Amino acid sequence: MNKELIQKQSTLIEELKTITTEGQNLNTLDIDLLDATGVLEKINEEDQKIANVVKAIIPEIAKAVDKIVDAFAQGGRLIYIGAGTSGRLGILDAVECPPTFSVSDKQVLGILAGGDKAIKKAVEGAEDNELLAIEDLKLAQLSSQDVLVGIAASGRTPYVLSAMNYGKTLGATVVGLSCSYNEKFDRANDINLCAVVGAEALTGSTRMKSGTAQKLILNMLTTASMIRSGKTYRNLMIDVNATNEKLYARAVRIVMQATECDYQCAKAALDIANNNTKLATFMVLTGLDVDSAKASLLQNKGFLRKAIKQSVSAK
Repeated sequence: MNKELIQKQSTLIEELKTITTEGQNLNTLDIDLLDATGVLEKINEEDQKIANVVKAIIPEIAKAVDKIVDAFAQGGRLIYIGAGTSGRLGILDAVECPPTFSVSDKQVLGILAGGDKAIKKAVEGAEDNELLAIEDLKLAQLSSQDVLVGIAASGRTPYVLSAMNYGKTLGATVVGLSCSYNEKFDRANDINLCAVVGAEALTGSTRMKSGTAQKLILNMLTTASMIRSGKTYRNLMIDVNATNEKLYARAVRIVMQATECDYQCAKAALDIANNNTKLATFMVLTGLDVDSAKASLLQNKGFLRKAIKQSVSAK
């Protein structure tokens, strides 16, 4: 091994010592001596700490949500970018948005270091490739209208840091999601979502507590942004896309729950509305015909409560 590589490895080892997620958890030093129940109890004890850590940064998460809602309103996108577990979690959250909220698959994107093949198998060196991050964002046509969320449990991943710095040069809103404070990571973003969950049950295994915290926050970002964009009514997924039997049944049930109508009424409304759950619900609640209901929803930018209030006021 040459001197340059030895020096690089030595520097990285010193850097890892400063990363919270790389610390050794004193509560689980004996985890390899326990039976299955004991191991699970130790893991569960650590997991119970996560929700309060996330709760502590809700004010910052709310700032990110406001930026995402503004971006959506102006035709911008939410773009996640990360490596390894962090990147895969971004993809997972992104791909759930179209069926849940009937948005385009281009509105929320997930970019993973190493591309789609890295979803199933790690691509060697991808997380260290700073130029690759810029190339990936150029391919996605990142612009100043978009919100870019860089996801890195350690807060040091070169691929993610490079992506965030590039996003800033374009004027995009840059959000950083990490589980260990890093000064470079903090400087590279406009909104810092740092959920310090502490040392993992297994040292450095950031698919555990860090991954759980990231999953919670990503769910919050998209769900809250969609709610604030008019994609729900009460706590119902009023914009669910009924693309299979289960989702169609869910759509029927949502119409029934939202309007207190029976199955036949909900089904008939969905048939007229071409399976558009929000439109069917609005028609049942107001008695409007399909064209008038469409026009009212369009006028109210898809917000069902506003459209209902306008319709009631007009009577």
